Amino acid sequence: MFRPCIDLREGRVVQMVGGTLRDDPAAVGDERVHFVSEQPSTHYAQMYRTDRLRGGHVIMLGPGCEAAAAAALAAYPGGLQVGGGINAANAQAWLDAGAIGVIVTSWLFDGPNFVPDRLAEIVDVIGAEQLVVDISCRWRDGAYWVVTDRWQTFTSLRVDEDTLQMFAESCGELLVHGVDVEGTSAGVDLQLVQLLGENTYVPVTYAGGARSLDDLQTVHDVSSGQVDLTIGSALDIFGGTGVRYADCVAFNRTHRSNW
Repeated sequence: MFRPCIDLREGRVVQMVGGTLRDDPAAVGDERVHFVSEQPSTHYAQMYRTDRLRGGHVIMLGPGCEAAAAAALAAYPGGLQVGGGINAANAQAWLDAGAIGVIVTSWLFDGPNFVPDRLAEIVDVIGAEQLVVDISCRWRDGAYWVVTDRWQTFTSLRVDEDTLQMFAESCGELLVHGVDVEGTSAGVDLQLVQLLGENTYVPVTYAGGARSLDDLQTVHDVSSGQVDLTIGSALDIFGGTGVRYADCVAFNRTHRSNW
């Protein structure tokens, strides 16, 4: 199924190439931004609410996005997940603000090392069902590795059956960005989709590289119906030309009863 998104940079809705985000102001010129919307985050949240697209993600890409994220959640309470800077101390506040789930990645790591106690801590605070673990990853040395810190830091955690099983026991859903193709509209990483489909124990959404409506069916087939797909840069509502948002909505309505 199609899952929508709202990516925020400095409070504005954007589409970026994965892995190019920089916190250092001197490196901002290295960022590759495809699209900056003239519409506020609430415009997209209200659109998704009207079209009954539940479970999309709002991602805060750096500071200055909190107000826009909160406004989106208020516009579609109980319909969107939120991520970016989430930890055990603020997770409940975002749920109280209307998020259906909170997305966590970097906080679960100390440098390159996964810290199981932090996962246990946030589960203790909000429960597993409202936790979405983002195991966005990049390919290196013959495997997919989780990346953190705006997708800049390779961790020592490999995305494989054991990792997927471990997180499935402590969260309600997984979000996986194929960072090597994120924001490029260059095609879905079907090897990663297949890996997720074969080892999925909770709902999982894949994002990265989608460029046509056919990708929705392809991801469904390759993952044996276990993986949902986010389409970003290719969508007409984000300045893309490959996919019409209206067609994605129609796809979900047509296939929901069949899947």
